[in-house]
Amino acid sequence: MTFEEARAEFPVLERYAYLNAGTTGPLHRATVAAIVEQAERDLRDGRTGKAYFERMLALRDEARQGFAAVLGVEPSHIALVDSTTRGCGIVLAGFGLTPEDEVITTDQEHFGLTGPVYASGARVVITTADEDAILGAITPRTKLIATSEVLWTTGRRLDLHRVKAESGLPVLVDGAQSAGAIAVEVGELDFYTVSAQKWLCAPEPTGALYVRDPESVRIVAPSYASQSSYELSGAFVPKEGAARFDSGWTGVPTLVGLVAALDTHPAWRYERAAEMAASCAELLGEHVEVVTVPGHSTLVSFRPPGDPAELVQELAARSVIVRELPGRNLVRVSCGWWTSPGDLERVVDALRR
Repeated sequence: MTFEEARAEFPVLERYAYLNAGTTGPLHRATVAAIVEQAERDLRDGRTGKAYFERMLALRDEARQGFAAVLGVEPSHIALVDSTTRGCGIVLAGFGLTPEDEVITTDQEHFGLTGPVYASGARVVITTADEDAILGAITPRTKLIATSEVLWTTGRRLDLHRVKAESGLPVLVDGAQSAGAIAVEVGELDFYTVSAQKWLCAPEPTGALYVRDPESVRIVAPSYASQSSYELSGAFVPKEGAARFDSGWTGVPTLVGLVAALDTHPAWRYERAAEMAASCAELLGEHVEVVTVPGHSTLVSFRPPGDPAELVQELAARSVIVRELPGRNLVRVSCGWWTSPGDLERVVDALRR
C-alpha cells in the first residue's frame, strides 16, 4: 500500500491538518467499521451466551499479541488496561510503598504518571529530565524510577536503558508518547505502559502494561479478568503472567476496534514519522523557537511569540489541529506516519498569517 492510499483511510485528514496524535490519534476507516459492525450485531443478537464470551476472550488474546508486537515482547508479559494512567497506578500500588521509600521522577512528566506516583505514599523526588540528574538523585531509600521515554512536553527521548543499567533499580516507563510512534526496545526495563488511543489510533479507553516479572508486584486491585479461579471467600488464584493485572471488562465493540487499529499500521511507519518530524522542526525553525532536540521523537514543540492558547485557537480556525501545553508556554505538533508535507505547510502558512 502506498502512502497516499494508507493516508486516505483516515477521513479526518481530508479536512484537517490533524497534528495531535500525542493526545488522540485519527481513527482509521477499518477501526470504525469494525466497531459499528459489532455494535449492530450486539443490537440485533444481544451481548450474552457462551459463544459471545469466548469471542471476547479470543479478542483479548489478539489485542495482547498486537501490543506485544508493538513492544517487541512476549504476549504473556502484557496486561490489558484502559490507559497509561491505570498501568502506572497498578505498578505503583503493587510496590506497597511507604513514606520511608523514595520514587524518582522528573519535572517534565504528565499527571498520568505523577498522580499515581504522588498517591503511592512514597517520598517523591523530582529531578530535571536528564539521565545524569536521575542517576544522581538515587539514595538507599530509592525503590523505583518512574519517567517517560519520550517527554510529552519537549519530545526529548531519555536513555532509560542507561538509567536501568547504571542504577540497577526497577524502572517504570510512561510510554504514552513512544509506543506506536517510535520503535521501542523494552529490553531490561521493568514496566512499560501504552496509551493505545494516541499513536496506535485505537478507540478509547484502551491501553497496555508490560511487566517483565509479574511476581515482582502485588495485585492490589484485582478485576474479574485477574483470576484463573476463586473461592466464595474472595481468595483467588492469579492468572499466569501479566494477565493477572488486566484492569477489567472491555466491551466487545471496543475490542474489535482495538484489534483492527493494531492491524492498520504499515511496516514503514516509524521511518515515515521520523522524516515528517524532522521536516516539521526544520520548517518551524524558520519562524519560531523550536525546543525539541532533533531526531528524538515524533513530537515537535515550539515557543510561540504570543499566547500559546490563542495561537492554537487561531490554527484550529484554519483547520490545523495542534496542542497547547498549559503552563509551559509551548505549542506541540504531533507528526504521525500519516502526516503529509502539505499538513506541515499548512502549519507554517498559518503561522505566517
